[in-house]
Amino acid sequence: MKLAVLGGGGVRSPFLAKSIALGAADTGITETVFMDIDEEKLYIYGKIAKRISQMINPELKFSLTTDAKEALKDADFVITTIRAEGDKGRVFDERTALDLGVLGQETTGAGGFAMALRSIHTLIDYCEQTKLYAKPGAPIFNFTNPSGLVTQALRTMGYNNVYGVCDAPSGFLRQLREMTGYKDMTFKCFGLNHLSWFGEFIHDGKDVTAELLKHPDIYRTTELRLFPEKLVELSDNLMPNEYLYFYHYRDKAVGSILSGAKTRGETIMEINEHMLQEMRTIDIDNDFEKAFHCFMEHYAMRENSYFSIETGKMREEKFPVPTAEDYIKQPENGSYAAVALDFIKAVNSGKSVRMVLSIPNEGAMDFLEDTDVVEVSCTIDKDGAHPDKIENVPEMQKNLIRAVKHYENLTVEAIMEKNKAKAIKALTVHPLVCSYPIACELVDKYSAEYEKYIGKWED
Repeated sequence: MKLAVLGGGGVRSPFLAKSIALGAADTGITETVFMDIDEEKLYIYGKIAKRISQMINPELKFSLTTDAKEALKDADFVITTIRAEGDKGRVFDERTALDLGVLGQETTGAGGFAMALRSIHTLIDYCEQTKLYAKPGAPIFNFTNPSGLVTQALRTMGYNNVYGVCDAPSGFLRQLREMTGYKDMTFKCFGLNHLSWFGEFIHDGKDVTAELLKHPDIYRTTELRLFPEKLVELSDNLMPNEYLYFYHYRDKAVGSILSGAKTRGETIMEINEHMLQEMRTIDIDNDFEKAFHCFMEHYAMRENSYFSIETGKMREEKFPVPTAEDYIKQPENGSYAAVALDFIKAVNSGKSVRMVLSIPNEGAMDFLEDTDVVEVSCTIDKDGAHPDKIENVPEMQKNLIRAVKHYENLTVEAIMEKNKAKAIKALTVHPLVCSYPIACELVDKYSAEYEKYIGKWED
């Protein structure tokens, strides 16, 4: 079976390649193609990814291409990890929002809206090409941000083979498993992508949620470090996704970003540009270890500063800089690709597996429409994804989910209809904007900047 990765020249490509190489035998994948329209980045990060794959699984056929048709031809599965406009788009989005006093984070609020403008039509084009060239009904695992909103748009357009994937829920569960030693612990997740909560943690048939919340390290070594215990109590002891920091600490996040010299996007762009400059001087084929060290050293800078600009707090756990040999020996850590591979394995084998996906609600939460794409824990088997039934959702969570889902649906309608009024309404109702004049100015600036993606919007 063939797996195509669209956006295979991204910085995270070596991690994708490792997951795919490790999981290929269990999933039946015999061929993978990494495609990207940026030839230089594909040559650098794609080549590192290919070498990692060959070190782990030399039997897996691995190729690189700038041709989407070649990548998608006869593909059984597709991963999309696209960043239209690259880092400069992210920087523009952040600064445009911050200049108006609102958050510009790339998946949440105004920044997420702007990224959706350039992501949705890009993904629609790739979905159409997938229909033309891939195997009929080939599942598409969408990693492109804002993942939930993009997946909503694609499902609304009738691409019912698209599943949104985010590694935040699985990463948080991994932290809790490492903290407790409960390797088989499961949980329930509900909400929207980057707006979800976790509860009903089960280990050995017993609900251990109360035990977890009393653990001395939970507010130190996991993403709950961002929240005080009293806020979790106010949330009915449901543990928040780390991105809820931007809702519960909106003003603090904006103030923290503005107090620094650079935004997160500017920081990432600077790291990436420095890495590219160094990579251009390295012969990857003949000095792979040097290239891999350069890559990991710069990637560690990104990870170690994660959420630090917005919160003023550094992660206690530091990202390591291993050699290539040490890296391939490290166990899989529940990355984006690992989620997609678990899905493939469950569908092919019939052996069910638990995971979190962005999929249509279909009754999972009774206060939303069946067609609303939600982030929810699921059981995956040979018949596909089956969302958990989420009962007794507290009003605090219901209200926020409803408001942001309304924003998402309005945003999709605005983009598909080229409807400026709906775009303004979408940002006006979003809790992180909630201002008509600011919404008007944001829509004017973003729609002008990304006209080549969305077309011209008339007043």
